[in-house]
Amino acid sequence: MFLIVGCSENEPPIEGRWYTQSQLSYGATAFKKHCASCHGEEAQGLITDWRRPLSDGSYPPPPLNGTAHAWHHQLSVLMRTIQNGGISLGGKMPPFNDKLNDDEIKSVIAFFQNKWDDNIYNVWIERGGLK
Repeated sequence: MFLIVGCSENEPPIEGRWYTQSQLSYGATAFKKHCASCHGEEAQGLITDWRRPLSDGSYPPPPLNGTAHAWHHQLSVLMRTIQNGGISLGGKMPPFNDKLNDDEIKSVIAFFQNKWDDNIYNVWIERGGLK
């Protein structure tokens, strides 16, 4: 069963961000359940040298807290990567489209984007991040 997580018509976004407090709160729970074992509890990553391939040629999970490359990708790319997994990109992340619906995935993204400092987030917006 999927939980519907959306932007309530009465709930404004967090100041300066695209997501609401409800999305952020749900995203924290979903991230800890589905993502933290590979990306760290606070999206900080668990492997220091995440740019170096592992012995099997795959890449380890990067940090998602704004210190790696996730902030270079538009929201639609982040959504698609979580939906379809990272195997086609050289990683081992499984697809989550059978575990999380689109609203839940947006909430997970809200959680790790909330770790991005304002400068990184604003550059992401300027580069068309919401596309």
